[in-house]
Amino acid sequence: MSKVIAIANQKGGVGKTTTAINLAASLAVLDYKTLLIDADPQSNATSGVGVDPKVVKTSIYECIIDDVEPKNIMLNTSTPNLDLIPAHIDLVGAEIEIINLPNREKMMKKVVDQIKDDYDFVFIDCSPSLGLITVNALTAADSVIVPVQCEYFALEGLGKLLNTIKIVQTRLNTKLEIEGILLTMYDNRLRLSNQVVEEVRLHFQELVFDTIIQRNIKLGEAPSFGETIIMHDVQSKGAVNHLNLAREILQNNNMTKMEQKEKNINI
Repeated sequence: MSKVIAIANQKGGVGKTTTAINLAASLAVLDYKTLLIDADPQSNATSGVGVDPKVVKTSIYECIIDDVEPKNIMLNTSTPNLDLIPAHIDLVGAEIEIINLPNREKMMKKVVDQIKDDYDFVFIDCSPSLGLITVNALTAADSVIVPVQCEYFALEGLGKLLNTIKIVQTRLNTKLEIEGILLTMYDNRLRLSNQVVEEVRLHFQELVFDTIIQRNIKLGEAPSFGETIIMHDVQSKGAVNHLNLAREILQNNNMTKMEQKEKNINI
């Protein structure tokens, strides 16, 4: 059974693309066939897995606007079992070009439906906005992961995002669920980080993943090498965190028979 998961937060700098890249890579190395769709004109997910956006000729933009078949533009990555549908800067214009089209909110769903059955997981990395392309991603997805930075402004705008998700659930995609709220950039030395964790868990309770993504130098430097954290340094704290998140998602979706003691990797 395939699962399509959007990674979304209109606030920038919360670790959204980092989560998309490395969670996809973690599930891929756990032997789940995985596809990463870059739906952000900044193309960071594309470059983050080693593909130069400047040399990308056809991307998710052409799939949405020109009905190019997604199978024809998929790229392999250096991570086994992980494929990519890239993005480039032209995606900026897509929202304007589709605004007057019928079923404009379902253009990406049309693309995803063509290929999702070939994969165990499909991840859509959304842009830091609540625009039409992000709405398209939420309409195409089965669930959404919301990364939340463990800093002062963590909850700012989160209510607006959750309201957008609710509108999509009501009007466009009744099957959309919140896969979980993911706490990112956590530093256990900082009182503020711990306060944010407590507040988010208090407000959202079971919606919050048990796994927390900690600040990690290797995690930050991996994109400069065009590598996922799994390929860059699999023993790093960042890799361990994302592998634990992958295992938690598998457990939550009843897709693994792991014993409790195998659920987490200790560091």
